[in-house]
Amino acid sequence: MQNYKGLKVWSKSHEITLKIYSLTKVFPKEEIYSLTNQIRRCSTSIPANIAEGCGKNGKNDFGRFLNIALGSANETEYFLLLAKDLGYLRIEDHMQLEKCINEIKAMLISLIKKVRA
Repeated sequence: MQNYKGLKVWSKSHEITLKIYSLTKVFPKEEIYSLTNQIRRCSTSIPANIAEGCGKNGKNDFGRFLNIALGSANETEYFLLLAKDLGYLRIEDHMQLEKCINEIKAMLISLIKKVRA
């Protein structure tokens, strides 16, 4: 359908995923198979679903994958909050990531509406 790398929402979601990988390196070792893994997986799911949707042959499929990406963005937002509340993320880092994830969510909602119109 289109090149996902040309989408601003994909680029922004890829950037936040890289940032999350970097910040979670210092999470406690006992979290490696739980919170660290979960937050990495759901953040990675955002750009991955955008990319997969771009490879589909129709607007409906693309919209469905964008919806999945939006769900993953909401999941990421929650796990960031949990990480902050557990003391694994600094408040400043959380605020920056939360702002970015909310921008991604708004961009996804806008793109979903455009695709479905």
